[in-house]
Amino acid sequence: MATFTSSLPDELLEQLAQEAKNLKIPKNKLLQKALEYYLERLEKAQYAKSFERISNDPEMQAIAEEGIEDWFKMLDEYDKE
Repeated sequence: MATFTSSLPDELLEQLAQEAKNLKIPKNKLLQKALEYYLERLEKAQYAKSFERISNDPEMQAIAEEGIEDWFKMLDEYDKE
């Protein structure tokens, strides 16, 4: 595991210390969990934006509709087995 050094505003550092104390975990673990959570949310937001862009693109909608037709055909074939 790598070491990371950073500066934080005093007020934020005090909040971090208090929450870590309340949760009885080290500050670095609390920061790690908070950063993991935040980065996961950023990734989900990027996915949502990409789906929004696709939903407004007629060409992409046509591709998706073609794909879903193939999917239904595959399901029908599977049900017949």
